Amino acid sequence: MTSPFIWLQHVLPHHAVSRGAGAIASSEVPWLKNLLIRRFINAYDVDMSEAARSVEQFKSFNDFFTRELKPGMRPLADASTHILSPADGAVSQIGRIEEDRIFQAKGRHFTATQLLGGDAEAAKRFEGGSFATIYLSPRDYHRVHMPAAGTLKSTTYVPGDLFSVNQVTAENVDGLFAKNERLACLFEGPDGSFANVMVGAMIVAGIETVWSGLVETHNPKLVRQDFSGSEHDFAAGDEMGRFILGSTAVLLFEPGKVEWDESLKPGDAVRMGQAIGKRLQLNAGA
Repeated sequence: MTSPFIWLQHVLPHHAVSRGAGAIASSEVPWLKNLLIRRFINAYDVDMSEAARSVEQFKSFNDFFTRELKPGMRPLADASTHILSPADGAVSQIGRIEEDRIFQAKGRHFTATQLLGGDAEAAKRFEGGSFATIYLSPRDYHRVHMPAAGTLKSTTYVPGDLFSVNQVTAENVDGLFAKNERLACLFEGPDGSFANVMVGAMIVAGIETVWSGLVETHNPKLVRQDFSGSEHDFAAGDEMGRFILGSTAVLLFEPGKVEWDESLKPGDAVRMGQAIGKRLQLNAGA
């Protein structure tokens, strides 16, 4: 039997709810934004000792949610030998891509082709490769960083739903991460092609990148952008984007490039910059 939580997500107008929440979260009225921030901190036990600013210094709730950390709060593992976690969060799933399929939870899968907005050619690069799905909870630091060095080649905004992306929903909604609104970012680097896919969720008011700013979310049209002629080069650990409320990052790597840390399992907490896997084909100087 479908739980009330899952049933409500199927019947609620996802985008209208998220737009409404986004309007409130972007308010710069001092008493309102301070009230929202303080209640959120208390409700989710947010560690403000890491934040670079105090409650009063944030312009809005959104500004707080995408807060920067004090210098040195996330030391990076050795990127010359390891793949780094792109975000604070928890491992939802981690493993191999087999016959285009990516494991979600409890017998549920989605495909790399679906995740990348129907780009079968791009998905072929990852056949037999590796994936990692990192869930960002409300209390987490919500900036997304590079798991490895790379040059941006393309992005695909894929319209979709905005289901919650917690474990309960992952276990009960087929193809969750290929159903939700998302931005698939493809890079080329010493580890070959890899993807960092930013997946939206219920109440997510926006996705932002460092190269284009705020992405036009809640858009019914799929939008592909080619960046192959530009120079957007990133080192491992560089910031690439942020979630304005929400969500999940899905990494895809080509076969033979990455060996995930065997100790990592679903539910394990990770922090941005920690080593989550080994690079198998090391490139001197990378």
